Amino acid sequence: MFSDILDTISWEETTKRIAEMTDADVRRALAKHRCDVSDFMALLSPAAEPYLETMARLSRKYTEERFGRTMSMFIPLYITNSCSNSCVYCGFHRENPMPRIILTPEQIENEYKAIKRMAPFENILLVTGENIAKAGVAYLEKAIEIGKRYFSNIKIEVMPLKAEEYMKLKQSGLNGVVCFQETYNREHYKTYHPRGMKSRFEWRCDGFDRMGQAGMHSIGMGVLIGLEKEWRTDVTMMAYHLRYLQKHYWRTKFSVNFPRMRPAQNEGFQPNCLMTDRELAQATFAMRIFDHDVDISYSTREPAYIRDNMCTLGVTTMSAGSRVNPGGYHTYPMALEQFTVSDERTPNEIDSRLKQLGREPVWKDWDASFDLMRKCL
Repeated sequence: MFSDILDTISWEETTKRIAEMTDADVRRALAKHRCDVSDFMALLSPAAEPYLETMARLSRKYTEERFGRTMSMFIPLYITNSCSNSCVYCGFHRENPMPRIILTPEQIENEYKAIKRMAPFENILLVTGENIAKAGVAYLEKAIEIGKRYFSNIKIEVMPLKAEEYMKLKQSGLNGVVCFQETYNREHYKTYHPRGMKSRFEWRCDGFDRMGQAGMHSIGMGVLIGLEKEWRTDVTMMAYHLRYLQKHYWRTKFSVNFPRMRPAQNEGFQPNCLMTDRELAQATFAMRIFDHDVDISYSTREPAYIRDNMCTLGVTTMSAGSRVNPGGYHTYPMALEQFTVSDERTPNEIDSRLKQLGREPVWKDWDASFDLMRKCL
């Protein structure tokens, strides 16, 4: 399991290595066609900042070689905000005295219908709070069963499950799983996740192994930028994790995300660091140069100008028209959102803008279709 590997990688030493990277280290990494994690540290380091334009050109080159000029489109659907965790940075935490919503099967289907009226989405991400007692595997299984009538590619972003539970959902029609480790800093992890199942660092970290063991078609990863002061160290740990997963579960397709926290407008949790737009671009370019095949996803958490600029330089998947509250497309449009959406353009507006920028929005996951065909042959 990766948590055992992580025990052998020092957070402090990794932070030091990144800070000590030199101009020569960066140039050496840029000259390589296949980079290792040490090269990734160089590209992520402050020493690489003068090379941002060079990195952008390389990132675009590798992206177009692997993905062409396509942009895979998806939409998230929050089906419950019920949660048993106490994450200090999340509005869904269990101590928050807010109305808790668990959509019924009929309401879920109404949401599906509303989404299909918006745009020809075929890729949907079902998102929940983490409450396995009230919205567990049987609940997800029903949502997937209904979803197959409307979407060809269904993924979930829910609490980590057992390998056999992932297998059960896969048999029901699940194509992929997205899970954010949030932070790889084991020492600080409990500070941000004091209670609930999410407070178990190893259970969450090793959940990706269980997804791989279940033969998931796709696995999405991410760290929440802002939890740790050393965001570069967290992203490097994710790179270690990605390489490990690719080695052990090589049939699986992987994606990464760099969601940035925003300062709270009240007395809530404040980020320990604020990643600038240039730093987000650097992390994106470094990841693409490090791994030419990984899917890089930007959500509507990022503003339109960032998504427009990065859509030609490394990003390969985007959400559109997102509502980040349960039942937000039809049933409960005014419910409390998990985070603030920055890109509020409609799917049609995003589609038009991507085409203006020379990208071709793709609403269907052809990889999943080919995977199904292979199984039928």
